[in-house]
Amino acid sequence: MKVVLLSATLWLPFYAFSAENILVFGDSLSAGYGIPVEKSWVNLLQQELKRTKSEFGVVNASISGETTSGGKQRIDNALKQHNPTIVIVELGANDGLRGYKLADTEANLGNIITQSHNSGAKVLLVGMKLPPNYGASYTKSFRELYSRLANKHHILLVPFLLRGVTRDQFQRDNLHPTADAQQRIMLNVLQELKHLLH
Repeated sequence: MKVVLLSATLWLPFYAFSAENILVFGDSLSAGYGIPVEKSWVNLLQQELKRTKSEFGVVNASISGETTSGGKQRIDNALKQHNPTIVIVELGANDGLRGYKLADTEANLGNIITQSHNSGAKVLLVGMKLPPNYGASYTKSFRELYSRLANKHHILLVPFLLRGVTRDQFQRDNLHPTADAQQRIMLNVLQELKHLLH
């Protein structure tokens, strides 16, 4: 979740030959910040689907430092470029870490979800939590906006991307998981994603 934007990573060899694309639209937690790209949870998901659901390819359009505002500006082009069947939306953490107004974050995520639905894609929303030092009220409201959006738009929700990741599985910044945590993260996503893979 660095402020500096990095180029999106695209998994060309696999998705280019797939009938149906899954677009991962997130920030550094999905871009594989600080670890070898091949060990990121998105790459592990690609490998898992190659074994079990070969008709699906994975496109990773995640950018380190991305906010929901930035995502709202990018989503239209991403949808047109990749024509996904499913969009996994993993954004909001950078908004929260910067103390942005949660009403704006919720509105931006709602816009991304709506644009994805309008393109014909199913949406899986990925929830996040903030460290407790941001205050009980703000962190509670931040956490709850994801379930509220999922209910409003009738979409599936991964309640917390980093569920099960232990303290020793974070990099020195205490924000980004290590390579050892990526399998756990992938399984958290797959647990809900599997309901859309049909």
